Amino acid sequence: MKTKAKSINKALDKAIPLVEPLNIHKAMRYAILAGGKRVRPILCLAACELVGGEERSAVPAACAVEMIHTMSLIKDDLPCMDNDDLRRGKPTTHKVFGESVAILSGGALLALAFEHLTEADVSPERMVRAVKELAKSIGTKGLVAGQAMDLSSEGLDQNDVGLEELEFIHVHKTGSLLEASAVIGAVIGGGSEEEVEKVRRFARCVGLLFQVVDDILDGTKSSEELGKTAGKDQVAGKLTYPKVLGLEESKEFVKRLKKDAREHLKGFDSDKAKPLIALADFIANRDN
Repeated sequence: MKTKAKSINKALDKAIPLVEPLNIHKAMRYAILAGGKRVRPILCLAACELVGGEERSAVPAACAVEMIHTMSLIKDDLPCMDNDDLRRGKPTTHKVFGESVAILSGGALLALAFEHLTEADVSPERMVRAVKELAKSIGTKGLVAGQAMDLSSEGLDQNDVGLEELEFIHVHKTGSLLEASAVIGAVIGGGSEEEVEKVRRFARCVGLLFQVVDDILDGTKSSEELGKTAGKDQVAGKLTYPKVLGLEESKEFVKRLKKDAREHLKGFDSDKAKPLIALADFIANRDN
């Protein structure tokens, strides 16, 4: 994982040079090079290799999904959204560069992601599918839908909404891009329809797993430990898994999701599946 993260960081640094307009590119670089786990791009690279592809062929796509993820964080932190001051242990982009530059840099990352994705050396048919998967993960079938529902659920309790609504929020807000990252990697790697679908199901479990753990950490860790504002979901009255299920049942849910994720990798070469299994374990056991 560390080797893959290093190659992604190097590619991202190269993809966003410090050129005019300087303030926009400075903000883009600040946001995307500030750190982070690189879960989505690692997932993309590992899925490509799982189905027999080469890592280097998926690097443009891996960079693209991280650009989209960073764009979503910039917008998520804005005062009109979650109004957060801390991200990855540093002041949020709008706190450093101002709201207008933050919004523009997010838009620039969105555009650059699709430009970068098209640099992958694959057939036109596979490229069209990859572009469609990425676009779908962002809009009203993905991230936007999850964020809209998340905002509208603020202040509600478990008597107003249940597990189904909570899963809708997180399958879309968090899970959609994680799922797309893996599927795009498998598509670029030349995976069959059956292989791509198995990768999709694995990633869907991992996406939900990521969010359940995130909810647990938000209520049990400090801001210093997390590198972002702790307890903000509780203050905002947002729905979380501990709020709906309770802390202990949420921890049991993590175990079930991790087991289910592993099940979806059965039938693949065990050595090629190891990075994805390690990634699922990392997500389940992380402490920030």
